[in-house]
Amino acid sequence: MKIFRVDPKLIAMSAAVAIFVGCSSRSVSPVAPGASSAEQLYGAPSAIVTRTGTAIPVHPHHGRSWMARDAHNRDLLYISDAGTADVYVYSYPKAKLLGTLTGFSEPFGLCSDKKGDIFVTDNAAGDIVEYAHGGTNPINTLNDPGSEPIGCSIDRKTNNLAVSGWGASNDAGNVAIYVDAQGSPQLYTDSVMYYPMFCGYDDKSNLFVDGENLGSTSFVFAEFAKGGSALNNITLNQSISWPGGVQWDGKNVAVADENIAVIYQFAISGSVGTKVGSISLSGISTTWQFWKRGAIVVAPDDLKGLVGIYKYSTGGSPIKLLTGFHTPIGSTVSLAK
Repeated sequence: MKIFRVDPKLIAMSAAVAIFVGCSSRSVSPVAPGASSAEQLYGAPSAIVTRTGTAIPVHPHHGRSWMARDAHNRDLLYISDAGTADVYVYSYPKAKLLGTLTGFSEPFGLCSDKKGDIFVTDNAAGDIVEYAHGGTNPINTLNDPGSEPIGCSIDRKTNNLAVSGWGASNDAGNVAIYVDAQGSPQLYTDSVMYYPMFCGYDDKSNLFVDGENLGSTSFVFAEFAKGGSALNNITLNQSISWPGGVQWDGKNVAVADENIAVIYQFAISGSVGTKVGSISLSGISTTWQFWKRGAIVVAPDDLKGLVGIYKYSTGGSPIKLLTGFHTPIGSTVSLAK
């Protein structure tokens, strides 16, 4: 049995272990319409290995990448599923399945640039894989040295790519910044944030990152300011139990509390973040890397195997729930040109 390793730092806490245990009984993810019976079957079970050595089965899909013929002409929603090792592609905002990207080890965070290119952090492989909008073959692969990448974000002004992740072999994690989303990155660490999780640029090229301290017991938030050379910690006036997605929402920095499916909005001033609003997402129980586009926010729930689509202004009940996932983690929207 081939083992796909998820870093034990993520699943050391009992809540996280419960999440992955719950995944083992889920239904399978969508497959290509018209696929043969062999293509619709999963291969030999793989597993996520916990700190205690428990192997929790997951079911990677071994089919080939595919995409609807007209997908490149549509706005697209991408959802990563770490349990099947695939990225699913939907029309946006109607959410009709249009394709599947395969061949990953463990896809986590997603982000997109102003051209519509998609970046997938492949956690177990230590790579960031780039696809053109609606494409099925990678156009570039970046290595994240000594790291297990989780979150990513593109600065729309400079096209710099930021990637946040754990350190391999239980080392401290880092934030890797790739100039113009190419080449080798500059690596930045935070002595307080041992386990960086997700990140997001604002409209002024400032990068915000969330994560956990060394004992995985305290939430940590930091900023890498435009033109800066280090991560600077920020105190938020709202407790967050587990770091979720981070994204600029057009006015404020939005940060998800993954454990309770709530997204908070913060106004940042210096080393202080002041809560100015929040939205609760019903119908799901957790949210990892949400993605806001216009008036809509998309939120994956890895515990229930769902992806909720909501009005960002109000949250509440979902406009639509996508079902049938195994362990959905990341989301992003790419616009057709």
